[in-house]
Amino acid sequence: MNRELIVRSSPEAVDFALLKDGRLIELHKDEDDNNFSVGDIFLAKIRKPVTGLNAAFVNVGYEKDAFLHYHDLGPQLSSMLQFIKKVRTGKLKDYSLKDFPFEKDIDKNGSINDVIKANQSLLVQIVKEPISTKGPRISSELSLAGRYLVMVPFSDRVSVSQKIGSKEEKDRLIRLVKSIKPKGFGVIIRTVAEGKKVAELDKDLQNLSSKWMKMCRRLQKAPHPSKVLIELNRASSILRDVFNDSFTGIHVDDETLYNQIKDYLHEIAPQKESIVKHYSGASPIFEKFGIDRQIKTSFGRTASMSRGAYLVIEHTEALHVIDVNSGNRSNKAKNQEDTALEVNLSAASEIARQLRLRDMGGIIVVDFIDMVKGDHRRKLFDHLRDEMKDDRAKHKILPPSKFGLVQITRQRVRPEMNIKTSEENPNGTGTEVEAPIVLIDKINVDLERIMKGKQKDNGIILNIHPFIAAYLTKGFPSPRYKWFLEYKKWVKIQPRDAYTYLEYRFKDKDGKTIR
Repeated sequence: MNRELIVRSSPEAVDFALLKDGRLIELHKDEDDNNFSVGDIFLAKIRKPVTGLNAAFVNVGYEKDAFLHYHDLGPQLSSMLQFIKKVRTGKLKDYSLKDFPFEKDIDKNGSINDVIKANQSLLVQIVKEPISTKGPRISSELSLAGRYLVMVPFSDRVSVSQKIGSKEEKDRLIRLVKSIKPKGFGVIIRTVAEGKKVAELDKDLQNLSSKWMKMCRRLQKAPHPSKVLIELNRASSILRDVFNDSFTGIHVDDETLYNQIKDYLHEIAPQKESIVKHYSGASPIFEKFGIDRQIKTSFGRTASMSRGAYLVIEHTEALHVIDVNSGNRSNKAKNQEDTALEVNLSAASEIARQLRLRDMGGIIVVDFIDMVKGDHRRKLFDHLRDEMKDDRAKHKILPPSKFGLVQITRQRVRPEMNIKTSEENPNGTGTEVEAPIVLIDKINVDLERIMKGKQKDNGIILNIHPFIAAYLTKGFPSPRYKWFLEYKKWVKIQPRDAYTYLEYRFKDKDGKTIR
């Protein structure tokens, strides 16, 4: 399994495409005007507590106040408020917390009015970026994420990722971290820490301690509201969260970004620094790696799968609905139940990819093809869970219901990735049509089905609009020549002036329509 990160820079934004064996699985956009990224820490001021919601609205500098619920205050709120007060007044010069007296934890079932007041200073962290009409969601339980560890101020607890399966390894990591952990800070051990030595963990912890000290030095003179700690740029944060030994290439088309990524990789994995490449080719970097084509074919209302099957993805105000269709797929070697299982397993893999690619959140309902056998439903459920193991967003999957529906909840902390793939109809009707590049994929799918049937023995003619005909026949090797190499059968292409731009027909040598 090979992973590659492709980075495209423009004056307005930086786009990041994560490829797994050449297939696009994640797409991120880092815009220059996004001042409220997940992980940023602000010195903010309480606007007003709202008793009925047991929450407060907080001014973090966004056009709408951020929402802070009582459960997001963190048990060590009183200690943090005392710390901020002493730092702001200059009474505390040692920010290490080793000698700082902790206050009693707040009541987990208490009231917002008992612990904070209007106009009070507070450190808050963005946990959900502004989405649609809502302001950012925040927490005052701070955490500083590193490569292997997450450091939690005003705590002494050490915990370890549940994804590390070995009890011996968990115990080893906890023992190591407790031996190097600074007093006054809790630590969460991340999954990627598995198998790491104490020197690597200690270096990560020292970097996080340094970030904490720099943030505290800004506190004394920082105005309200202001950002006092900036999360890593999106390139570094993606590498921090997903980078592993399976990465074979990181390609960047901007020299400044190239140097930034190379420097960061030198810190976290110096042995892999050589995989960072500065791309300076003539064609755009996303086109060179086939990403633009995958975007066009992946973000529409329908998402194609192999051998004619496809998904229909609908978005409503309350949830997302995904319908699995087998298309006109037929397989005489298998019965209907086996075909349904095969399509559903393929759909589960594509759904897991689509959720990450579009960063869909909330409630997702999937209507799989009905299966009678209980062991087939269990196999589908297990396969879907396995496919979503690499998804970093928190999610939960319920087993298929008796109606064949699978319900998924997935956390979303950023606006959903929504890319328009339809284009203006070139026939001048004022309507929109799907991207022409999707048409080529459809033709390839139909041709594959024809070649596996009996029609190939009776000659194959493709009637199509002259523009598309020119695309299929020009260049070397042309798409038609590639068909010949693959199927050992020549496809005759006949332009038809009467056809609309995206219309086509496969016919045999007698003029009978095949598809």
